[in-house]
Amino acid sequence: MKKKIVIIFIVVIIGILLVNFSSDKSEKMNSAIFHVTLADPDLYINGVYAEKFTIDKGQYSFRFVPNGSSPEILSISINGKNFDFSENFKLQSTLHETEISEYFTWEYEGGKIIEISEIQEVSIIINPNGNVIGSVSVDILEN
Repeated sequence: MKKKIVIIFIVVIIGILLVNFSSDKSEKMNSAIFHVTLADPDLYINGVYAEKFTIDKGQYSFRFVPNGSSPEILSISINGKNFDFSENFKLQSTLHETEISEYFTWEYEGGKIIEISEIQEVSIIINPNGNVIGSVSVDILEN
């Protein structure tokens, strides 16, 4: 009987350690290393948003939070010492119909995964192609 209690206790401890390890890993994954919410024309210089930041080696992905007034085309380029990325993300709307209502969701389509070969300072340029009023949040997440 005492052996069963000891084995159950060890299993519980191992389970707790595994849960802590996986939650620490999941917190690191998908953490934003870059974030901007573009909703104010004062954030743009000559119609584009630009910033510099340092990025580590690794794989990253874009996440967008658009709405119906977001720019139809969102052009993003990232340039560094050993890295060049450019994409024209296109805003796509999807109609959802239920028995009692209709609503839209929006998503930017385009190449959302980037691979950085070494730590470096990069410049990001986000061009809303004339729509500096429509809001959109842009994140770069560590995968």
